[in-house]
Amino acid sequence: MDISIVIPLLNEEESIPELYAWITQVMQQNKYAYEIIFIDDGSTDDSWKIIKEITQKDSHVKAIRFLNNYGKSQALHAGFKLAKGNVIITMDADLQDNPEEIPELYNMITKEGYDLVSGWKKKRYDAKLTKNIPSKLFNWAARKTSGVKLNDFNCGLKAYHKDVVKNIQVTGEMHRYIPVLAKSAGFTKIGEKIVQHQARKYGQTKFGIERFMRGFLDLITISFLSKFGKRPMHLFGTWGIIMFFIGFLFAAYLGIDKLYLNPTGRLITQRPQFFIALTAMVLGTQLFVAGFLGELLLRNNQGQQHYTIKDKI
Repeated sequence: MDISIVIPLLNEEESIPELYAWITQVMQQNKYAYEIIFIDDGSTDDSWKIIKEITQKDSHVKAIRFLNNYGKSQALHAGFKLAKGNVIITMDADLQDNPEEIPELYNMITKEGYDLVSGWKKKRYDAKLTKNIPSKLFNWAARKTSGVKLNDFNCGLKAYHKDVVKNIQVTGEMHRYIPVLAKSAGFTKIGEKIVQHQARKYGQTKFGIERFMRGFLDLITISFLSKFGKRPMHLFGTWGIIMFFIGFLFAAYLGIDKLYLNPTGRLITQRPQFFIALTAMVLGTQLFVAGFLGELLLRNNQGQQHYTIKDKI
């Protein structure tokens, strides 16, 4: 299998037939061995009905239907698990991503040796105030925080070597940060390609401006996870020991002062150093316990999926 094309979607009944025909044309022209995987993320229109009709006439097409709307990250995770291609291409179902870009993306993975190639919609046809400007600010913050030098983290058109998608866990709303997850997993050859962006032809966008607020919150999360996600004790335990040690030093000072230097002075409990020592030692203990609990949760939740499949073809 040369290529697996993973397409998450929500209520895209008008776009699906045109997108399917376009992808099929590109695949056949280039003589690829391929599969198309649609992930219906709880659509309430006729999207699933149309997909079922396509699967009945074309064995290249597979599909998963979620019981509810779980989000793009969960849809991509399910598609990645199912994909069998040496190269996995992700794209949106709204016809804003151009399938004609697939051959060059495929070549960048197979011939130029990239682990991951992200599309860059340099010229966009979205509303400038609600999407373009927030997107630029978001991408700037993501570059500075993550160290991954991409201009467009949000672009749905990406290509991955199969080893990448089989070794990362896309949960929550982390689909924006798959390049960061890949880098943290050891896949460091990450490239970018300017791709054509097309105006939405049918329906309305499923993402509002609130996604950027969630995106910034996810950015904080991914920054933590990329450094300490697999070893929370290294963060919480270190700070716990530091805080406990500070508290212990204050307590030792108070004890020595009371016993040897100033035995007739104020009671220890009347001195501010006592409360500093008590607070620091309690915080240190709590941080250490938090790190320990984080390690336990990490081991118990590995491999857990966060979606329910309703149907599969």
